[in-house]
Amino acid sequence: MAEVLLSNVRKSYGRTDVIHGIDLTIRDGDFVALVGPSGCGKSTLLRMVAGLEAITHGDISIGGRVVTDLDPKERDIAMVFQNYALYPHMTVAANMGFSLEHRGGSKTQVAERVRWAAGILGLEQLLERYPRQLSGGQRQRVAMGRAIVRDPQVFLFDEPLSNLDAKLRIVMRGEIKTLHQKLKTTTIYVTHDQVEAMTMADTVVVLNAGRVEQAGPPLELYDHPANQFVAGFIGSPSMNFIAGTITADGFSTSAGAVLPLPESENRLPHGPAIYGVRPEHLALSTDSGIPAQVLLVEPTGSETQVTVQLGGTRLVCMLRERAALTPGSTVQLQPRVDSVHLFDAASGKRLGA
Repeated sequence: MAEVLLSNVRKSYGRTDVIHGIDLTIRDGDFVALVGPSGCGKSTLLRMVAGLEAITHGDISIGGRVVTDLDPKERDIAMVFQNYALYPHMTVAANMGFSLEHRGGSKTQVAERVRWAAGILGLEQLLERYPRQLSGGQRQRVAMGRAIVRDPQVFLFDEPLSNLDAKLRIVMRGEIKTLHQKLKTTTIYVTHDQVEAMTMADTVVVLNAGRVEQAGPPLELYDHPANQFVAGFIGSPSMNFIAGTITADGFSTSAGAVLPLPESENRLPHGPAIYGVRPEHLALSTDSGIPAQVLLVEPTGSETQVTVQLGGTRLVCMLRERAALTPGSTVQLQPRVDSVHLFDAASGKRLGA
């Protein structure tokens, strides 16, 4: 296990900058998820930690040792890819033990480590099979087993579940989280799926265009997003945004509706702003609220997702109750005032507390 420290790390391809001076400390034993849209630089950053991409500027330290100029094999890391990268002509046992054997481990040592890893991952009955005889989930377990037999200082995962179906992804993300709880090895995990990041990681790092927008515990990012980008990226369905103006009476929208402001935000300067409210923080009201037109009703069993139109803005509501709504009807919406977020209209930065 080891602390990973990134100091002013930059990456350029010719004149194009893709990573813009990232400073990040990953504590010993932490599970950190790098999350963001496609092209934000998360996989590039991970490959730089692994030594698979050269760094244009800055330094990376692992366990107090600067590894910036070291080859991948000298960094004491293990990487799990999305395509498994298993040798098709080798058995599960041979695949898992290959890296140890290549490093000069004895046959007895390799066999012991493979059995140990197989026991943790539930692969004991599959050691003599070949990759072609395994399911996608089993192949991913073998790829993970190949990484943990080495007992590295840091695990690196590059979207390891993207090739699995939805149900198996849920199972495997639970297994990876359980594995981390058992081994306590520092883990950096790249994903484009913010739900995956929220449910697995101790710390979530949101990247956008090669910059860190915010880093912190999952619920901190959810409850207190630093800006509109983080607010819109974290949460599923994503946060609703309404453009308007902060006035003495509340938040005035272009449609003429006035939305309530939290008491703590009453001292904010009046002017253009963005009003943010999560789908689960919009409720139906029978006697008061803001009128909106129902566009779409999507029952999921435990919840009902309702899309409405408020002026020129579409909003999504997540209702716990089973409401009998029809498209074209009018409903009264009541935002939960203590859960409203306000953002600067120009910069997107969070306003107030």
